[in-house]
Formats: sequence, C-alpha cells, structure tokens
Amino acid sequence: MTWNITYPSSVKDVVEVDDNSITPKEPLCATIRVLGAGVTVGSGKSYSFVPTEAKVSYNGGSYEQVFYGTNDDVKPNKVVFYKDMTQGETLRFGGRYYYNGSWGPYFTSQSGTDNVRTLVNGDIPPTTNPMHTAPTLESFIKPYLDAEGRVKIGPMDVIVFMELTHYDSQKSDQGYDLQDMVLLVTFGCKNNNGHGNNADGVDSSNPGNAPKEDSDPTVDDENK
Repeated sequence: MTWNITYPSSVKDVVEVDDNSITPKEPLCATIRVLGAGVTVGSGKSYSFVPTEAKVSYNGGSYEQVFYGTNDDVKPNKVVFYKDMTQGETLRFGGRYYYNGSWGPYFTSQSGTDNVRTLVNGDIPPTTNPMHTAPTLESFIKPYLDAEGRVKIGPMDVIVFMELTHYDSQKSDQGYDLQDMVLLVTFGCKNNNGHGNNADGVDSSNPGNAPKEDSDPTVDDENK
C-alpha cells in the first residue's frame, strides 16, 4: 500500500490571515502559546516586568483571558488555548497591562488600530523602527526574527504581536516595538480525522494507541 499525503506548504494555504485575525478555510485544530510579555517599567538595566493580560475571542464571542502575569510567568511550551475549529470560524486577540493600581489601554483585533498584528513566516513586523535592531528588543523575540528582521516561524504557525504601551499614531517612537504581548498560534490536525486527533482522542474504526477511550463508540468520527 502506498500513501500519498500532501501537506500545506504555508499556513495561508489553509488559513486566512489578515492584519489582526485568523480564519481557517477548513476544519483544523488551533493551539496558542505565550512567547513573551514585554511591558516593563524602568530603564537600561534597571527595569522590571509589569503584569500583562492576553485575551482571545473565538468566532465572534467575548474576549476571554488566556494569560495574566509578567514575562517571568511565561512558559513558551505551555498551551494556554486549544480549539477544534471549523471553516469560517475566527480567532481574534486582545491585551493590556496593569500598573500602579490601574489598567493601561485595552487593544484588540477590533480596535481599528495597528496595535494587534498577525504575521506568518517571512513577514516583516510593521514598525517604523525595525524590530530586530531595536535596542529594547527582548530576548524572547530574537529566536522568531531572522537577520533581516523577517518573522522566522514554522509553516503552520501564525505569530501575534501586540503593542500595548503606545498607540499606532506613535509608530515613530522607539517604544512602539510590538513586543508587549507575543502569542504563537499553531494550526495542526483536522478535527475528527479518526487518528487520535479528534475531540475524544480515538476513533471506533481506528482506535490505534490513543490514550483515551472513544467517548461514543457508535459514532465513526473518521466519517463524520
């Protein structure tokens, strides 16, 4: 038996990515990880991170918190959001910081500004001052930019940059660096594919070695 499997060469083959939101063109699962939270107070080597909040809106719903903490609380390998998505369902993003007893400005994908940006591999972050040469570039961003300042992520990844301390009218300001909250969205398995990647982890027609039992063995998820 010969298998002929075609994998998408770019996330844009299967996901519509606009400036600040992402929408699958077919059923896919999406995971979100926090790469960094870069809001700080102080200057030079004397600074500290400020608590920052990341929110996600699924398919037009309300924005729900997926992370709150400082950069010291970030665990880049931890999945903070998982969703089996169908065609046409949209993910949008938001964020803000908390300092001195009050919240800073709240920006979302629907704010009508350039404060929340979604980019794919090879894109250049939309800053007046190139992000990769900025003196304030956080170490957590460096692995995701190449020497020319282009985004360097996997073919099925979308990176979300948020600027939370400056408005987009301040793009010429060195502080507008789009690294106040950074998320990595990865698209993978088609949901209900019957090989351990569907909602219950197994399939009645192809149980394999999945770690979970089929939640409904009377339903063949592979042919749903």
